[in-house]
Amino acid sequence: MTTTYAALLRGINVGGSRKVPMADLRTLMAGLGYEDVRTYLQSGQAVFASGHGDEESLAAEITHAIEKHFGFGVDVIVRDHAYLKAIAEACPFPAADLEPKQLHVTYFSAPVSPERFAEIDASVYLPEEFRFGDRALYLYAPNGLGRSKLAEHLAKPRINKGVIATTRNWNTVVKLVELTGS
Repeated sequence: MTTTYAALLRGINVGGSRKVPMADLRTLMAGLGYEDVRTYLQSGQAVFASGHGDEESLAAEITHAIEKHFGFGVDVIVRDHAYLKAIAEACPFPAADLEPKQLHVTYFSAPVSPERFAEIDASVYLPEEFRFGDRALYLYAPNGLGRSKLAEHLAKPRINKGVIATTRNWNTVVKLVELTGS
């Protein structure tokens, strides 16, 4: 039985560095034996089907293949359709009422506890807000991610130490649910 997954690649094709052309990524992943490999945008999303492995082993396999092929490491998180759909459905913010650029999800490679973020005084960043989900953090940034001081603080290495964290805007969250569901 095959399962459809999304691979979320962290920090590629940004500012001209760590270039991973999507056509090359599709070829690379097909060479790993994955089926129906598709990419979405240039910022590091690939959808594929696989009948072997679990999320962690698939992420490790893709990470290794990228490093071997492109010559640099890329953090990868793999999640299946059921998880991606559950994250979209559990959004604690009124997604239908917001502009997609105002809402983001940070996916984590492992569960994170609220204690990890205890140093953040959320009241300082209002009206920006964040909430926790299953290996995810929802961020409401009314002026967009690029202007968000809260997002900047949430991304600090000491806060995310020991986990891979990669953020997607709401349009991408919804599109990944759609692509992995078809």
